[in-house]
Amino acid sequence: MQKKAILLGSDAIAHGVKLSRPQVISAYPITPQTHIIETLSEMVDKGELKSQYIKVESEMSAIAAVLGSVSAGSRSFTASSSQGLAMMHELLHWFAGARLPLVLVNANRALGAPWNIWSDQSDSFSQRDTGWLQIYCETSQEALDTIIMTYKASEQLMLPIMVMIDGFILSHTMERLLVPDQQEVDEYLPAYRPPYQLDPDNPLTFGGAAQPDLFYELKKTFSETMTEALTVIDECQAEFAKKFGRTYEPIMRCLEGDEKSDTALLCCGAMTGTARVAVENLRENGTSIDLFKLRLLRPFPNRELAETLKDKKRIIVLNRAYSYGVGGTLSQEVRAALYNLPQRPVVNDVMISLGGKEVFPETIAEVVENREKLSDIDCNWLDK
Repeated sequence: MQKKAILLGSDAIAHGVKLSRPQVISAYPITPQTHIIETLSEMVDKGELKSQYIKVESEMSAIAAVLGSVSAGSRSFTASSSQGLAMMHELLHWFAGARLPLVLVNANRALGAPWNIWSDQSDSFSQRDTGWLQIYCETSQEALDTIIMTYKASEQLMLPIMVMIDGFILSHTMERLLVPDQQEVDEYLPAYRPPYQLDPDNPLTFGGAAQPDLFYELKKTFSETMTEALTVIDECQAEFAKKFGRTYEPIMRCLEGDEKSDTALLCCGAMTGTARVAVENLRENGTSIDLFKLRLLRPFPNRELAETLKDKKRIIVLNRAYSYGVGGTLSQEVRAALYNLPQRPVVNDVMISLGGKEVFPETIAEVVENREKLSDIDCNWLDK
């Protein structure tokens, strides 16, 4: 039976990790991720979690430690944020290229300079091309559940997965939620059985050099697995929904009632909650608008997004990451996914927040009410 609890988002993540029974944990503290590993270290110290906790001197060492532990066949966990995730960048490529499963939680936080500890999604969006799957969570319940689901998907695909929570907005906010029963999680997520691992009695080559033709072939296979990942994720989510009663999809309609509206808002992460309130208020005042959240950034659900939004005339994308010289990062992904539609919706690229700039329901409502004034080509920055 699932237990009711009121937990900080960081503690909810720690409970999701504990239920997944990792054998090795290694991470380095960085705001606003620190609570996650503090709670996990306490669980290990109290004997509530039977895991080896490796203390390290940097984020590079943390990802290197779990690269070793996963290579040796252990289910492992790490977490980071912002500059810490950036410091891991080189080994993120090595991890994915080695086809090793891992769950990493990133508490989204702005990248410097200037110095900033508040939330946006620039840190994780800048890692889109490392070969990691990326999932963005709206609530702490969703984050806890996603940890469990992603271990299952990661170990089937033999690819690492990055799970995002918005720093402070989720990590430091308390939420009422349900914590699954350990026995039920064990039934859903059996112990990890590695298909290959470091073994003196059965020596294998890990991270060896590859000639150009073999390199190309390996990357082609990698690409095919990323395409298959959509199906695997759907299967893991469907099995989770059947067992625990909560449903998640790569793209989710957030509110029923205005499916025939010709305008839709699209966002990802915790800001979706603010957008829900904004859309409810807009509807009460007679404005017809639909709302969607994107959970899965990698692999990007191109076909699913195109099918979901094909009947819309306008998509307003609310961005919390920016690609300098191009525009809102999420907007570029959406435009690419919709490009081949016979009748493409107009995509309005809106930079709604960076570095923790506050977003209120009124902020989003104002964007919608002034949608006819938005540029269809350039990125739209909000006035102060």
